[in-house]
Amino acid sequence: MNINTLHIGMRVRHPAYGTGKVVAITQHTCDIAFDDGNKRTVSPSGSGIGLAEAQADVSGLRMPLKQFVSEIARQIIDELGIEDPHEFVSLLGSRWDGGMLVLKPRDESLQSKEVPIETFFHKIVMMRNQLRVLEQKINSNKELSEVEKVEIQQYITRCYGSMTTFNLLFAEEGEQFGK
Repeated sequence: MNINTLHIGMRVRHPAYGTGKVVAITQHTCDIAFDDGNKRTVSPSGSGIGLAEAQADVSGLRMPLKQFVSEIARQIIDELGIEDPHEFVSLLGSRWDGGMLVLKPRDESLQSKEVPIETFFHKIVMMRNQLRVLEQKINSNKELSEVEKVEIQQYITRCYGSMTTFNLLFAEEGEQFGK
């Protein structure tokens, strides 16, 4: 492998030492932090180092770049669990459209805080969705005993119970906490 093709952070495979990450590059050698915990200095040209990860060559791309980037971005967003706040506005009861949540401190010398209801509602819905994902992960976990699953599920049920205060924000009863 040519030294010029390496970059810091690249995953490589050495025939004797296994896989590791490039952590430093000089004119003729590179330092690799191998997965076994050892850091070694090697010469890429004579050591038999190869790529440890699949590489993409987008020069032969057969779709518009904008579409390609958009699809990759959508996959990243889905993988990270990031959701569009406007996606949930339809779940918000119409009487709250354009409303503000006002947090007013008892001490009148302190400033109040106003938060758009849509922003607050988005956070509530995200919490509900994350609790649902947590439930699914617990129920599908093969390492937890049934007793442990029930115990953890009871905590989640209590969280849902605490969140029922915000059910009045939902347009439909089926979307509420505890439903």
